[in-house]
Formats: sequence, structure tokens, C-alpha cells
Amino acid sequence: MKTTLAKTPNDTEKKWYVVDATGKTLGRLSVQIAAILRGRHKPTYTPHVDTGDFVVVINADKVALSGAKEENKTYMFYTGWVGTAYRRNVADMRARRPEFLIMHAVKGMLPKNRLASAMLKKLKIYAGAEHPHAAQNPVEIIDAK
Repeated sequence: MKTTLAKTPNDTEKKWYVVDATGKTLGRLSVQIAAILRGRHKPTYTPHVDTGDFVVVINADKVALSGAKEENKTYMFYTGWVGTAYRRNVADMRARRPEFLIMHAVKGMLPKNRLASAMLKKLKIYAGAEHPHAAQNPVEIIDAK
């Protein structure tokens, strides 16, 4: 039996998937999204080639977190100027930028190299239920817990 490896990103066909984040746990959802972006679900998965698919996440503002993370988990930002480091908890980020929660979690699960930025460009996150990618005929994923 022969093993097929992708030599260029054009060797595999890109599909589009839709994930509804309503009530799903952030970590478990992010693992599934990261695997699709990397192409781990395909038989032609190659670690050094971007063989992943596109993922559209809707209802990002309704993603769930376990325990007391809504108030206790914080994200730190730093502008580079002295005294300008500030922290925001999950409740603040959900109100300001709900897409950031999923983007930040998925980014941490991707490889730390140049491929990660190409993979993140294939992730489209929307706070509401509407998205402008209906023309790509995305397949809905319902098995995320």
C-alpha cells in the first residue's frame, strides 16, 4: 500500500464547514476547529503542508465555559508603553469582541510556525447566526460537544 502525501496546498480539495457554537464548551470546540484547519481529518494530512479546510463559526457570543471562568479567567494585553498593560475577563471580552474568545483558543492549538497564520485565515468567526459564506455551500458540523 502506498502512502499519499501532499506536496503543495493545491493537492487537496478545500471544503467549507459551519460550526454552531451555541452552548458548546470553548476548549472542546476549539480542538475540533483546530483539527479541521490543520487537515487532521483527511487521509492526505501532511504536517508541513496546509491541507486543512475552511471553518465558519456562528453564534460565537453563546459559547460556554465551565466553572467560574466567566469571571476568573483573564486575558492580558500590552501596548508596549510603560504602564499600559491591562487585563480583561471573559465577561468583558464576550461583550466587546466575542470572536476573540474562539480565535485565541484555536490559535493556541495550531503549530507555532508560518503555517499557523495561513490556517487562521481560513477561520471565519461571527457573533450572530448570520454569515456571508452561503455561496460556498458549507457543511454543518453537529458532533461538537
